[in-house]
Amino acid sequence: MKIIRVGVDLAKNVFQVHGVDRSEKVVWRKKLGRAEWLMALLKKIEPGCEIGMEACGGAHHWARELQKRGFDVKLIAPQFVKPYVKSNKNDANDAEAICEAMSRPNMRFVAVKTVEQQDLQAIHRIRAELCNQRRAKGNQIRGLCTEYGLVAPRELLHLRIAIPCWLEDLDNGLTSRFRRLLRGLWLDLLGLDLLGLDLRVKELDQDIQVAADTDPVACRLQQMRGVGPVIATAIVANVGDAKQFCNGRQMAASLGLTPRQNSSGGKTRLLGITKRGDSQLRTLLIHGARSVLRTAASKDDRLSRWVTHLAQTRHHNIAAVALMVSPGVVYEK
Repeated sequence: MKIIRVGVDLAKNVFQVHGVDRSEKVVWRKKLGRAEWLMALLKKIEPGCEIGMEACGGAHHWARELQKRGFDVKLIAPQFVKPYVKSNKNDANDAEAICEAMSRPNMRFVAVKTVEQQDLQAIHRIRAELCNQRRAKGNQIRGLCTEYGLVAPRELLHLRIAIPCWLEDLDNGLTSRFRRLLRGLWLDLLGLDLLGLDLRVKELDQDIQVAADTDPVACRLQQMRGVGPVIATAIVANVGDAKQFCNGRQMAASLGLTPRQNSSGGKTRLLGITKRGDSQLRTLLIHGARSVLRTAASKDDRLSRWVTHLAQTRHHNIAAVALMVSPGVVYEK
């Protein structure tokens, strides 16, 4: 029988496939190795067959490979597959659940990322990790020195200036033991600088700026308030073609910016935001909204008046999130 739909459970070295025909009868169920699964799939099914996978590590790569060969690939978020898992969880049941989930008429799918999107995403991931390493060492130094009454301004530049002064000041109450520890931490921070973290972050910032200047979508996104090269390229890398969403609220929901619901019996109860999707992109968007909120009081346009009033009546974090999901955010600068 002709296979019309195949669910694939991806793993590092083992791939489980589950295929059904037009009558929804299982006609192919097999576990394949990484080196052989693609060739086995090409031999068993014909172009035009629907292939479903969970949106996990490596899924976008395999989706592009299958699309090149004429297959209709659908990626599904893991939380939408879980309700269809029967009995115990294993690879075979997961593949069957994927095959079942992708057949639902109202199922939501994840758009396949292009290589360019993944390049941009890699830049953002590496940049974020480098900044976290530098920030973690600075926070460790601040936390320990605060117990001795030594406090530096928030910027890392000020901390770099303050530490040599603390080490040279013999009257600040530091013991000889802690001075040795602080000197070691200072050398650790200098070591991070010598490794070129600052230089690497600047190089990645230049790559982001080039991408933001050359990508037409990123250029249009930068016309919005609070959106610069970093946020614009992060949206391009994570969202891609926004036509996959029916409206802006659906996109906001995919980023975890809409409230959770716990409604029953006709009574609607809204909670905090869901925080689904990419946490880094959501963080960048909220920081962009906070920058708009910080300067809104000095402006007299409709958006500024609205968000300023909202910040006065509600918490400023609520106002920042509301600004991100509001249609007014598309007003030009």
